[in-house]
Amino acid sequence: METPLLILASGSPRRAHILKELGVRFRVEVSNEDESLKPGEDGAAAVERLARAKALAVAGKAALPVLAADTEVLCDDEILGKPAGEAAARAMLRRLSGRSHEVVTGVCLVDGRGAHSGVERSRVTLAELSDDEVAWYVGTGEPLDKAGGYNINGRGALFIETIEGSPSNVAGLPVRLVRQLAHEAGLDLGWPRS
Repeated sequence: METPLLILASGSPRRAHILKELGVRFRVEVSNEDESLKPGEDGAAAVERLARAKALAVAGKAALPVLAADTEVLCDDEILGKPAGEAAARAMLRRLSGRSHEVVTGVCLVDGRGAHSGVERSRVTLAELSDDEVAWYVGTGEPLDKAGGYNINGRGALFIETIEGSPSNVAGLPVRLVRQLAHEAGLDLGWPRS
């Protein structure tokens, strides 16, 4: 097995899948940081703060660069986290049905020279969902651990009408931003430099 280039401070299978597809050698070390939001906190500020906290927590005990991310869904400037159960998932999906919302992801890369971070934004529009579609989707269990209650890379893709911006951001790891931060850090992940 080849030596990893970095540590992914996330237990998200979607983030791991994206890095693997990009050919990045990594290992996973979950930070277990408190992901609570501060009262009145702006969505973009929250995801960048949480990504930095996760990366710094793991970097304190690691020799490799550490990559962390945090994604939230914003509707009417309100942060919609992961639904607390089936009823919350149904309510979230009904709220997003037939509407556009924003997906924001904070990314942080920590290496020996410091923390490099940024935020990516995408706009997603869901189709108008019937009660039967909502019930079916919630019944699959997929929405229960996803910000906003849907998964772009799973059955939730059936309901997405449009995406403006980075699709990988909506999946939880905006690859162009990761590339930019790696370039700022001088970290060679095997990608083109410019």
